[in-house]
Amino acid sequence: MSILRLSNVTKSFGGTEVLRGIDLDISRGEMICLIGASGSGKSTLLRCINLLESIEDGEIWFNETDISLPQITPQPIRQKIGLVFQSFNLFPHMTALENVLLAPRRVFKKTRAELLPEVTALFESFNLSDRMHAYPDQLSGGQQQRVAIARALAMRPEIMLFDEVTSALDPELVSEVLDVLRVLKSQHMTMILATHEMGFAKEAADRICVLDAGKIIEEGSPAQIFGTPKSERTRKFLASVL
Repeated sequence: MSILRLSNVTKSFGGTEVLRGIDLDISRGEMICLIGASGSGKSTLLRCINLLESIEDGEIWFNETDISLPQITPQPIRQKIGLVFQSFNLFPHMTALENVLLAPRRVFKKTRAELLPEVTALFESFNLSDRMHAYPDQLSGGQQQRVAIARALAMRPEIMLFDEVTSALDPELVSEVLDVLRVLKSQHMTMILATHEMGFAKEAADRICVLDAGKIIEEGSPAQIFGTPKSERTRKFLASVL
């Protein structure tokens, strides 16, 4: 069953088209990996889905509602479609626990005590129980990114978007964050990832979309994209990164 559908999505910055007629249909519980060279439009696509950027043309349907319409209020949509960035954006004066509790307390109008069991379970599932009361500068990059993911999940989203969430991490910390994504996949969370982690995409994705110059030039299973790519541009890209 489709949870998100993009039809002819177009986006420009200063007269330059960065997304050119994107069509994409995403099923509930599916993990989609967006791959492609820097500047191919992956991050912009995620920002348009999350309504951080408006589109010039096309439609974005979420649960049978066109969320690209100008009259749509973005905040309720962003609660249902979480976005985690490369940078962690944690409040430095708050502990990890306080960072995660902040938004759900305001939005759901619940007390700290009411939310604590659910949030504590998030920290436990990400192996962060002993770091709940640490401040961001006391955490490693991998731990900070896991807290950022927990913060987004505390809003009980239906879809999670990840924009190169491992690119700011030291190589030895990347696996910590990828393990979190594996946990979410096992829980059937619908996810769209812009990533340069080709090994992870090959292992974990249900479907790969290859972007080039703002267009999806090829999509298919990991076995098809990595084994027998149809596009010459895809073959050149994979040759350069593998």
